[in-house]
Order: sequence, then C-alpha cells, then structure tokens
Amino acid sequence: MASRLNPYISFNGDARQAMEFYASVLGGELDLRTFGEFGMADTPQADQIMHGQLETPSGYTLMASDTPPGMEYNPGTNVTISLSGDDPELREYFAKLAEGGTVTVPLEKQMWGDEFGSLVDRFGINWMVNIG
Repeated sequence: MASRLNPYISFNGDARQAMEFYASVLGGELDLRTFGEFGMADTPQADQIMHGQLETPSGYTLMASDTPPGMEYNPGTNVTISLSGDDPELREYFAKLAEGGTVTVPLEKQMWGDEFGSLVDRFGINWMVNIG
C-alpha cells in the first residue's frame, strides 16, 4: 500500500453526526467504530466514536473520533481541510458544507484566476475550496 496523508479530526461527542454529515456531502463509505466495541461498553462513552473513516469516490479519506476521557479537547483554528481541483462537484460540496455553518470567504473568482471560498461548518471545522 502506498503512503497517504489525510486529516484526522477530534470531536467532543458529536463525531458520529459530523462524519454522517460529511458522508452526505462527499459520498462514499463510512465506517464508524465505538468505544463500546473496544472494551468500554459500560462507560458513558460506549456509543461515542473511537475511530471513524470516510472513503469517498473522489479518493478523499477523512478520519475522526470523539475525544476519549483523560485527553484534552481543544477546538480551534489549527486545522483546515482543503478541497481543490477542477471538478464542478466542488461547488456542491461548498454549498452543502456551508449549510448551518458560516461562510468566511464566498466562493468566487479570485485574483489568481481560480474560484476560491472558505467556511466554518456547523461542527466548527474550517474548510477551503479552490476550483481551478
């Protein structure tokens, strides 16, 4: 298997909802595993996501989990997911990701000639979309 780099996002109890939302936007196969499946069946975190992975038809891989007890959860602006290419489908992704979120830069032609936009989705995750 070739090496690959993909984002891994930590959530605070809503990883399932976030990953199901991303699957509805990007399509693909979603695999969600709970803490309960891995020995924490009798804990409040039993139904939370220990590991989630979305593999999309476009070749994107997105991973996530809920933050387990004892680990620090620090939401912020230190992670941005960037989607770029010439696929017109990127416009649809931008529109769907913006639902319930905040558009910080409208998707429009920029000085470098591409269409670009950025947003924060309803789960607090930053996204950039660049269409060449």
